[in-house]
Amino acid sequence: MRDRAEAVDVVMARELSLLDPEVRASPELVGALLHPEFHEFGASGRHWDRASIIAALAGITDQGSGPIVATGMKGVQLAPELVHLTFDTEHNGSRAHRSSLWRHTPSGWLLYFHQATPYAG
Repeated sequence: MRDRAEAVDVVMARELSLLDPEVRASPELVGALLHPEFHEFGASGRHWDRASIIAALAGITDQGSGPIVATGMKGVQLAPELVHLTFDTEHNGSRAHRSSLWRHTPSGWLLYFHQATPYAG
């Protein structure tokens, strides 16, 4: 069970780093965390692939708009190479429930799928 807890801890730290404005502003840092087959259904309803989300995050110029605050993060290792996280975020008054699937690869744990669902709270 210790390895499962360690995998979840590693993935949680990587997920939280994706909320860091400095990481989000760097295509290299974001790219290092995303699986080559990454895709996302965003809170807006838009479908993002790896290239489009890296470009969109790099294009955000309002880095001082306030932090993205994550709460209630929980994780479970579904298989030796798959971890599922759920958590909530708040950013400038917008809230979302979030779900992420992380896959273990030769490069380490990479974000494979993400979904955000807005909620009023």
